[in-house]
Amino acid sequence: MKESFVSIHHLNLKYAQKAVLTDLNWVINRGENWLLNGESGSGKTSLAKAIAGLNKTSGTLKVHFDTNSMLSAEVLYVANWYPFKNLEGVANFYYQQRYTSQAAPETHTVNTELINYGAENKLQFTELESLFDAFGFSSLVNAQLIQLSSGEHKKLQLIKALWLKPQLLILDEPYTGLDLISRGHLNHLLDEIVSKGVQLLLISNETDLPLSISHFTVLKNGKLQELLSKKSSPSLAQKPLKEIPAFLSEKPAYTTNSLVKMTDVAINYGEKQVLKGINWEIKPGEKWLLQGHNGSGKSTLLSLINGDHPQAYANDIHLFGNKRGSGESIWDIKKNIGLISPEFHWYFDAQATVWQSIASGFFDSVGLFRELPYEKQNQVNELIGYFELEDYKNEPFKILPLSKQRLVLLARTMIKNPILLILDEPCQGLDHYQTQHFNRLVDELCSYGKTLIYVAHTESDLPTCLDQQLLLNKGEIIKNTTSYQIQKEPA
Repeated sequence: MKESFVSIHHLNLKYAQKAVLTDLNWVINRGENWLLNGESGSGKTSLAKAIAGLNKTSGTLKVHFDTNSMLSAEVLYVANWYPFKNLEGVANFYYQQRYTSQAAPETHTVNTELINYGAENKLQFTELESLFDAFGFSSLVNAQLIQLSSGEHKKLQLIKALWLKPQLLILDEPYTGLDLISRGHLNHLLDEIVSKGVQLLLISNETDLPLSISHFTVLKNGKLQELLSKKSSPSLAQKPLKEIPAFLSEKPAYTTNSLVKMTDVAINYGEKQVLKGINWEIKPGEKWLLQGHNGSGKSTLLSLINGDHPQAYANDIHLFGNKRGSGESIWDIKKNIGLISPEFHWYFDAQATVWQSIASGFFDSVGLFRELPYEKQNQVNELIGYFELEDYKNEPFKILPLSKQRLVLLARTMIKNPILLILDEPCQGLDHYQTQHFNRLVDELCSYGKTLIYVAHTESDLPTCLDQQLLLNKGEIIKNTTSYQIQKEPA
């Protein structure tokens, strides 16, 4: 007879007066490892947090820990991003701070974070070496938390979770920001801890999963439906896009034959070399795919373009026809650029409404601090209609499903009709359908002559407009091609 580990009966949860979970029933038996799927906003994270005791619900929810197990008798929920704090215990960072925090310590180092975590949970430090090796993390032990890339933050989250080995481990989008090699290592490590008694609940839209995942379920309309396999999830037909606003169909008036030109660029933090010998030119209208493993230098390279990195002045970099350091301000640069990145999303003003969030793009601010003239108000409303955000217009950004938040940020980047779009892993955490929809919008928006830099780890689910590729490895360019073609998945 099967023994239940997690038993849920008639579970209900509301958020902002909206029903998220409705009379939900679920039993996870001992030894079962589950994949939880569902559309963005369906309540997957809310359910996971409820199981971990982080959300208040009505109904019955019990976790029956094994009192004879050597594993930690707890449910560990690992969020889809790493909520670290500074030395004063505050988390109010701004997104450029990663590149301006090299001189004075503002956050703990990786080593201090792990020492504190290990002491708090009475863990054996000898186990860390194999986890560091698996994720290629050894060189980062002395780095400040704020200096890590989004992929490196994800690795640190996972290292702590794998080190703890709780009886139930819930991972919310664990592959977000990880390169392909790291994803493979993670699957192997998850199978390894399952063999030691840990049970898994993964929230993910990926198809390459640990072999130990044995059960599949989808959350829809507040209730669960068990599936025979991951592939049995229902597919959705793509709906036609709305007509693009007239102000976005105007072709850019380029005033230079070279938007970005880097010559022998090098970036160092003390003895650590992050970029070396970078030679790269971006011409008007080109559509670049930027790739590289976690920590290869992608984010640092982009920070040199969008004006956020102070070492740009010490290098030979020309942006929009002007040499950095020749008198242009950071705002002269940013007025030409529309940016989405994991860091910008994390530190965005979550209290602003959707309307305010989009309007803030006129000023490259993370909130709206001034009134808009009538014409600009109309442009905001046009974009809200184009991205089908009418129902969310006056809602706070933070309560939107992830897929809607990304559309709000895309609308924000487009509000000033920039000539260069920088989209750094814009589809992190989205499912296949949402990613396809997002990238169809990118193709449409870029079809009027815009220049694009698009960062992605995989070569599936990309915009079709990409025609150039730059590949980094350990801070160096190992591939620079102007004849890139998307690798189509077999039908």
